[in-house]
Amino acid sequence: MLRRRQLGVSLAVLAAGWTLSPAAPQDQGHVEPIFARARVFSGVGPGVAALKRDSAGRYFVLAAPANTIAIYGFDGARLGQIPNANSRGAKISYAQDLDLDAAGRIFVADRGANAVKVFNPDGSLAATVRVAGPMSLAALSGDEFAVATLPSDRLVSIFNLQGKLVRSFGDFSDVPEGGDANSLPLSRGRLYGDTAGHIYFAFTASPDLDIRKYDRFGFAASEISVPSSWFTAQPQGQLSNTITIEKNGPPAPARLIIGAIAVDPETQRIWAAIEDELIEFDKDGNRRAAYRTATADGARIEPSAILVESRRILVADDPLGVFDFARPDKQLDKQLPVASQR
Repeated sequence: MLRRRQLGVSLAVLAAGWTLSPAAPQDQGHVEPIFARARVFSGVGPGVAALKRDSAGRYFVLAAPANTIAIYGFDGARLGQIPNANSRGAKISYAQDLDLDAAGRIFVADRGANAVKVFNPDGSLAATVRVAGPMSLAALSGDEFAVATLPSDRLVSIFNLQGKLVRSFGDFSDVPEGGDANSLPLSRGRLYGDTAGHIYFAFTASPDLDIRKYDRFGFAASEISVPSSWFTAQPQGQLSNTITIEKNGPPAPARLIIGAIAVDPETQRIWAAIEDELIEFDKDGNRRAAYRTATADGARIEPSAILVESRRILVADDPLGVFDFARPDKQLDKQLPVASQR
């Protein structure tokens, strides 16, 4: 039987003068189980880390062994890969993340090569930008990209394709209350970009779910904050490892690990995954609903990547693969009064 646990959300809008209050049409403690309709892209298995779609309807999947980007059609047929013959010997050493820009170029955070590599839609190499320890990235307009790196003392760095550091923002003082600003760089967080040019930074150095929304210049628009106390129906030890630094010493705070985030390009609704729980927020950060994801036969799906489309949501699980879900929020929209949907 699928378990349920309580959930709530608070919204802090950081722009001066804004005051919004959270609104949730469903009961805050309700988590609706949803089941996959089918597994897609059958060749994709362990290590799924990123899932994107271009304007031509091609899907780009990053999975183990993390040295190629697989390309699929809407019917699930394998179309090719990046790098390919057009790449003229360009390689991916160990990809940590990928994103696409409006022109269909593929941005790859190649952690193994300490670089962000940009491929044209045909697979030819457009640029190689030296970036130490790129962990996640978001393609931006104007030949720029945002990246979170291992050694940086800022949360987000913006580079152009000529390799120039254009700007950076996000200090350690921005780590949420109860977080660990001195934790390993790997645990600071991950980036996601949307089609409107916003940059989302999901903290992983915090015991609470915390996602910051910025514009490309580093101005904070809003914050989604879900206290870990709202996940108490499942023991904290199952949410993340508890580490004791020394014998009889205090345990490190448990952390809510955000497995994946995504944004609906049509409505700007934000989706975040904690273990097998998929949480939906509106564009302002107010919680709308929470769902527990599973395969058709009830096996847990813990999202490692999410892609929101007009009529479906694709959810990747490591190691199970990629699954097709009907849009549960579409049914919710039909149930709500028109005023609640605006």
